[in-house]
Amino acid sequence: MNTTDMHYLNLLSQSFPTVADAAKEIINLEAIMNLPKGTEHFLADIHGENEAFEHVLKNASGNIKRKVGEIFGNSIRESEKKELCTLIYYPEQKLELVKAVDHDIDDWYHITIHQLVKVCRDVSSKYTRSKVRKSLPEEFSYIIEELLHERTDDQDKAAYVAVIVDSIISTGRADDFICALCNVIQRLAIDQLHILGDIYDRGPGAHIIMDVMRRYQSWDIQWGNHDILWMGAAAGNDACICNVLRLSLRYANLATLEDGYGINLVPLATFALETYGDDPCEEFVPVLLKDTKMDEKTLLLTAKMHKAISVIQFKEEARIFHRRPEWQMEDRCLLEAIDPEAKTCTLDGRKYTMRSCNFPTVFPTGPVSYDLTPEEADLMQKLHHSFRVSEKLRKHIRTILSHGCMYNICNQNLLYHASVPLNDDGSLKNVEIMGQYYQGRKLMEYIGQLVRAAFENDTEAELRAYAKDYFLYLWCGKDSPLFDKSKMATFERYFLTDRETYKEEKGAYFRLRNNEEVCDRILDAFGVEGQNRHIINGHVPVHASKGENPIKAGGKLMVIDGGFSEAYHSETGIAGYTLIYHSRGFQLVQHEPFTSTKDAIMRGTDIKSTTQIVEMSAHRMLVADTDKGEELREQINDLKQLLHAYRHGIIKEKRN
Repeated sequence: MNTTDMHYLNLLSQSFPTVADAAKEIINLEAIMNLPKGTEHFLADIHGENEAFEHVLKNASGNIKRKVGEIFGNSIRESEKKELCTLIYYPEQKLELVKAVDHDIDDWYHITIHQLVKVCRDVSSKYTRSKVRKSLPEEFSYIIEELLHERTDDQDKAAYVAVIVDSIISTGRADDFICALCNVIQRLAIDQLHILGDIYDRGPGAHIIMDVMRRYQSWDIQWGNHDILWMGAAAGNDACICNVLRLSLRYANLATLEDGYGINLVPLATFALETYGDDPCEEFVPVLLKDTKMDEKTLLLTAKMHKAISVIQFKEEARIFHRRPEWQMEDRCLLEAIDPEAKTCTLDGRKYTMRSCNFPTVFPTGPVSYDLTPEEADLMQKLHHSFRVSEKLRKHIRTILSHGCMYNICNQNLLYHASVPLNDDGSLKNVEIMGQYYQGRKLMEYIGQLVRAAFENDTEAELRAYAKDYFLYLWCGKDSPLFDKSKMATFERYFLTDRETYKEEKGAYFRLRNNEEVCDRILDAFGVEGQNRHIINGHVPVHASKGENPIKAGGKLMVIDGGFSEAYHSETGIAGYTLIYHSRGFQLVQHEPFTSTKDAIMRGTDIKSTTQIVEMSAHRMLVADTDKGEELREQINDLKQLLHAYRHGIIKEKRN
C-alpha cells in the first residue's frame, strides 16, 4: 500500500473510526445500489414562461398524474383523481376552494390525507428513509414518517394511524399538514432536474423562474444563448445590455427588467422621445402576445425606445467586431453599408432597398460614425450602471454559474443547449479562441472557463476584457456552440424589404444531427460510453405541426424544445416537449399550450400532454446502473480497503 493510499485511508478512518462503522456504511451503500433509479426531468427553452414552467415542475410533466392513476385505478372516479392532482399541484389555493363549498370538511380531510399518504408512499419508495427524512418539513417530519411506514390494513396499527389523522384535524393543523404533504410529493416525484438552457427572454417571468430555482433541491443547467446574453449584460458587456433591452422591447415584455431587476428605463424613454420624436418607427412596433394590452401612445413610445436601443446596439457590436477582427464578423457592421440618400444598403455587392433611413445619431455630419453621441454615451452609462448594481440580477447570475456550464454528462446522456460545431463532413470543427484552437469537449470546457473568467476579480486584465467581449460572440458568432448559424439577421429583418436577406443558414451540426454515425462521433469525443447513450438538447423549436420528429438519429439524439414560449406556438403547433427518464426508461412528453394557473386551480385544467415511450429498459434500472452507482461502488471499495487495514492492524481502530 503506497503513501497516498495510506494518507487517504487515514482520512477515511476519521469518518468511520471502527470496523463496525465501516461495515455498517458498506451495508447501507450496497442496499442503496439496489433501489430503483431516481426520476430525471429534462426541460429546455423556458423563455420566461413562468406559469407554464412552474406547472410542469409541479406536475412533473404528468408523472404525478400517472402515479395517481396507477395507485387508485378504478377505486375512485376520474373527477376525484383530477381534484387530487390539482390539490397536489396547488395545495393552498385548492384548500380555499374546497372549504368554501364542502359542508363536511372533516370527512374530506380524513379521505384526502389518507389519499395523499398513499401517493407520498409511492413517490418515496425509490429513496432511503434517510433521504426521505431530509425532504420532510421539520414540524411534520415525525408524523409523516409514521404515516408512510404504517398501514391501515395492519390491524395492530389501524387505530394508531387513525388517531394520528384525527389529532391532525382536531388540533387545526390539517391545512398545514396537507400543504406540507403535497410539497413533499412534488419534491420526491423528481430526483434531478436538468434545464438545457434559455430561461431568459420573451416571456414575462424569467426572474420568477430564477427565484424558484434558487429554492429547488437538485438541478443543473446547460447555458443557452439567451442565458449567456443576460450573463454578458450582468458582466458589463454593453452590446449584450442593448440586446437584452431590444428583445424585451420587441416583445413588449418589461416585467423582468423593471419589476424583476429594477432596471431604470426612464432615461431610455426620454432619449427615444427626444431623438426619434417625429419618427413613426413602424419597423419597431412590438410583437404583442396574448393578454398583452397596450394603448396607442404606449405602443408608439415602446417602438421609439426599441429603435433607439437597436441603433446603439449596432454601434456597440460594430466596435467589438472591429476590436476582434479574428472573429471575422466585420461584415456584420452594416451601418457603414447604408447609403442614406439612396435609401439602400449594400450586402455582398448587391444593393437592397431599405424600409426607412432615419439615423440621426449615425450620420451626424456625413460618413457613418460608430462613436456614441454624447447623449447616447450618457444613456449607456446609466443603463450599464443599472445592470451592474442590480443585486437580484447578480444573485441570479451567480446561481446560473454555480449550477451550470456548457455541457453535462449524466447517466450516459450528453446534455447541451444547441450544438457542437462540425465541419461539413461531420468531423469536429476547430474553433479559434485567443490564438488557440479547440474542438468538441475541449471547446465547451474552455468556453466555460472563459465565461467564469469574466466574473472573477483576480482574472488577468487582458483575459477578462476578452472574456467580456466573448459573450457577444457566443450570442451571434458563426462558430459559437450556442448559435451555429451563418449570421444573425437582426439588421436585415428590421430595415430591408427583401426577405431573402433574412435567411440564417444553420451550421453543419443541424444538417447532420439525424446521422447516427455523426452522433456516435460526438458521443465518443465527449467520452460518453454505454449501449444506451444519447444526446439531449433544445434550442431549435421542433415543428410538430409539420410532422417533424424530435427523436433523431435512430433514437440517439432527442430535441426537447418544442416551444415553451408563446411566440413559437403558431410556428410549432404545440407548447413544448419535456423528457422524463425513470427506472423503466425514457418518456417524451408533448405539451399543448398552458391556459393559466387560475384555470388550473379553479377548473382543475392540467396541461394536455401526449406521452411517447422513447426507449424502455429490459429490466428496471437501479441506482447501481447510474453514475451515482459508480460513485457508490468506488466508496464501497475504499471502505473494504479500510476494513482490511483495520483487520490486519495496518490502521488502528479509534474506539472511545
